[in-house]
Amino acid sequence: MNSRPEHIKKVAEESLKRLKVDAIDLYYQHRVDLNVPIEDVAGAVKDLIQAGKVKHFGLSEASAKTIRRAHAVQPVAALQSEYSLFWREPEKTVMPTLEELGIGFVPFSPLGKGFLTGTIDAGTKFDSTDFRNTVPRFSEDNRKTNQALVDVITEFAAKKKATPAQIALAWLLAKKPWIVPIPGTTKLSRLEENLGGASIKLTAEDVRALEEASSKVKVEGDRYSPFHQQLVGR
Repeated sequence: MNSRPEHIKKVAEESLKRLKVDAIDLYYQHRVDLNVPIEDVAGAVKDLIQAGKVKHFGLSEASAKTIRRAHAVQPVAALQSEYSLFWREPEKTVMPTLEELGIGFVPFSPLGKGFLTGTIDAGTKFDSTDFRNTVPRFSEDNRKTNQALVDVITEFAAKKKATPAQIALAWLLAKKPWIVPIPGTTKLSRLEENLGGASIKLTAEDVRALEEASSKVKVEGDRYSPFHQQLVGR
């Protein structure tokens, strides 16, 4: 949470050493620090760009207002925020601003923290260290209710001879050419499955049908615990 300019520059230098590179391709502020004006943050990254140590400036989970303020000082190349069929709020809150300003969108949790893959249900038991234990959306009751969304995607996937995960990723890729989702996995088989999503081309009619069916499902549960909720959308 420390976005003081001197700290931004210090950790950039440390990253360059650890990565053994001359420049960081995309340097993100991963959460907005309310104690530091975003203009100061953008200014610090601008200094790094002018010094050749950073190539592009990114923000994460920032509001449209914050994005505009930062962009006025140093053009923002990308916004990294949660976006998927499980969480479509960005369509109303930030995507119009991104399109207007020519900023790329990098959705994290594009598979709904694994839920949209169809491999999690109400009976799934998470490891004690699993972050999802603290997420209201992943309570047993909410998973039971939210299964209806997975059922919609699974049914659509069967028609396309694809997996639910591949359809969830293909939907994002079909939305805008400037959207690049970043699914995470620890398994090679899942990596290969996810990559397969890029070869599935959904038509405008496919997207409309998928959105129409999925929008009928009311997703239950906040996407973060109250503590984490304070850190997003600033």
